[in-house]
Amino acid sequence: MNRILVILIILIGTGCSNGNSKRIPLAKAGNSILYLDQVPGIVPPGTPDADSTALIKNYINKWARRELMYQKAENNLSTQLMKDIDNQVRDSRINLVIYQYQRQMMLEKMDTTIADTELENYYTNNKESFVLNTNIVKALFIKLPVETPGLGRIRNLARSNNQASLQQLESLCYQFAEKFDDFNEEWVSLNQLLTELPSEINNKENFLRNTTFYETTNADSTYIYLMTIRDYRLRSSIAPFEYVKDDIKRIIWNNRRIEFIQSLENGIYNDALKQNIFTILNK
Repeated sequence: MNRILVILIILIGTGCSNGNSKRIPLAKAGNSILYLDQVPGIVPPGTPDADSTALIKNYINKWARRELMYQKAENNLSTQLMKDIDNQVRDSRINLVIYQYQRQMMLEKMDTTIADTELENYYTNNKESFVLNTNIVKALFIKLPVETPGLGRIRNLARSNNQASLQQLESLCYQFAEKFDDFNEEWVSLNQLLTELPSEINNKENFLRNTTFYETTNADSTYIYLMTIRDYRLRSSIAPFEYVKDDIKRIIWNNRRIEFIQSLENGIYNDALKQNIFTILNK
């Protein structure tokens, strides 16, 4: 056995078949034979011979156990159960082949370009489908050590909506801030920002209605937290277009996919009828 495995190691390591088309058998389990070309590259280059031998032995033993269990099961299951298994295997193969063909046809022929006007039209015609289930904001969030130099200036810059001020703020925050999140141009969940705060905000809707700038510290007063609310939308209101734009893209793409597959299936079916490939017998 060891001698065979050493030869096997050499063959696997070199990938050499010497032009011989004859398959090399490695092991036999019942009526199944394991051939060299069925063994994956299980031995990494540079593996010592002893370790290589152990790896290959382990692979062969696992193969044998699986094959023997399969043969035992096949010989002891009822004929009806084996038929059911064969039908399930066939159905699975059919579904997999169909799926891969549909996927190939979509890649080759389906139009995947979605114009902004199409997205906007879908949003306008289906606004009631985009009701928010959470509060969202456009905001600025900063976490700073309390001893940060120029803290008063940072506060003033954070309150400003001037682009030059925001650029100065960004520069200072990159120097001193523990965390700096600029969501001035992007809608995000309010909960995402509130998880950064040291204390809980109980009534979030009232907080949004009455707050444009919020400041707090942690329990031991080592950090200061600043939050500027630029805009907000409350839960149960209609989501802004920008917030659901990616969702709309997915919806439109999925609708196209369904239509494309239905058209593909109908085309194949109708062609089969015209060419008498498909006929209903014993009407």
